Amino acid sequence: MPYFDAASAAPLHPVARQALLASLDEGWADPARLYREGRRARLLLDAAREAAAEAVGCRPDELVFTPSGTRAVHAGISGALAGRRRVGNRLVVSAVEHSSVLHAGETHAAAGGTVTEVPVGRSGAVAADAFAEALGEGTALACLQSANHEVGTEQPVAQVAEACRAAGVPLLVDAAQSLGWGPVDGGWSLLTASAHKWGGPAGVGLLAVRKGVRFAPQGPSDERESGRAPGFENLPAIVAAAASLRAVRAEAAAEGARLRALVDRIRARVPELVPDVEVVGDPVHRLPHLVTFSCLYVDGETLLSELDREGFSVSSGSSCTSSTLTPSHVLRAMGVLSEGNVRVSLPAGTAAEDVDRFLAVLPGVVAGVRERLGAPGAAPSAAAPSGSLVVDSLGKRCPIPVIELAKVIGDVPVGGTVTVLSDDEAARLDIPAWCEMRGQEYVGASPSPGGGTAYVVRRAS
Repeated sequence: MPYFDAASAAPLHPVARQALLASLDEGWADPARLYREGRRARLLLDAAREAAAEAVGCRPDELVFTPSGTRAVHAGISGALAGRRRVGNRLVVSAVEHSSVLHAGETHAAAGGTVTEVPVGRSGAVAADAFAEALGEGTALACLQSANHEVGTEQPVAQVAEACRAAGVPLLVDAAQSLGWGPVDGGWSLLTASAHKWGGPAGVGLLAVRKGVRFAPQGPSDERESGRAPGFENLPAIVAAAASLRAVRAEAAAEGARLRALVDRIRARVPELVPDVEVVGDPVHRLPHLVTFSCLYVDGETLLSELDREGFSVSSGSSCTSSTLTPSHVLRAMGVLSEGNVRVSLPAGTAAEDVDRFLAVLPGVVAGVRERLGAPGAAPSAAAPSGSLVVDSLGKRCPIPVIELAKVIGDVPVGGTVTVLSDDEAARLDIPAWCEMRGQEYVGASPSPGGGTAYVVRRAS
């Protein structure tokens, strides 16, 4: 069964498995003890730290291991903010950061701090000059991911790091998605990553803090990991994480080129095979293994379930697959279509035949879901006398409001309007996206007297 969700968790690398099993026998003792077993464990821990630091591009004494990538992010942000509290209390982040960064920002704001979000363009990247402008007085820390976890877009880390250096602001880079493909360029100050993203075991994160960065670890003090990650180290998992990081780096150039070609095939073929599809993310400056696209008139949860039935494991940022019924904050910040969203992230070793079979299966799966939902055809019907219509989609979830809009747009003359009443948060993205894809004019939105929001669309063709 092809597994196409490496961005969530990559399959355990063979080197990680070997290192994990070997270190279970050798690395079970306390590395802080001076007896023979403890010294042996300390040697393993030191070797793992040196290997990981080499891959990150920092000194071994600048890197600590944490229980997860999320813990690394939280510890890095809270420690850096506390260390620079005399400078100010402002945190600057991009609008598409991983939820762990945004949650840390919410905690900071709840404690009286200020969080500034830098918007992104339609490709998902921040503009370096816009990020630089956000680094105003009182900024204690800036955060920018190296590459986006949902759409694969790479961020201008080197340029932003230079702007941060000029402003005297440390930059924390979340490198969870990119570290397995190579080191992060630029003069970053702090860096975080997560082993299960590159084929290491779950439960191991990395936090690197450059010398000279003011840092005050928060929470109860602990003698482990320089006081930045309390608790007994999971040494076998740490050894496996470091060994697998070195192994995937050795394979990264060749495997990255091979997977990039497969992803290029998906990016090119999906819009040809499936009508009304938007491929999102930067087509060039992106991770080699990840592609995201969204399909009009499709329920994302049903689409993923049908692909799973066909043997493909994929992910989604669609609100239809979320218990919150709100679209992914990444897709929302980009202003792209959210309904019927599919993220394909290929693990190392993915066969070209599996990609070909995915492309063969996808059109029928999408067509089947659209048919069950009563999606309209591509062309609008002949115009009827009515110059305006109101579609009541209150209480209906994606993609139903867009489907109902598409069904009636041909019932108004060119220049006429359709007003869609909807209380589904996804409609805020998907109705404008539908207009752009279908050549219609999105007029705007306003509160509806009966609740929800009224979205006005003018027929342009």
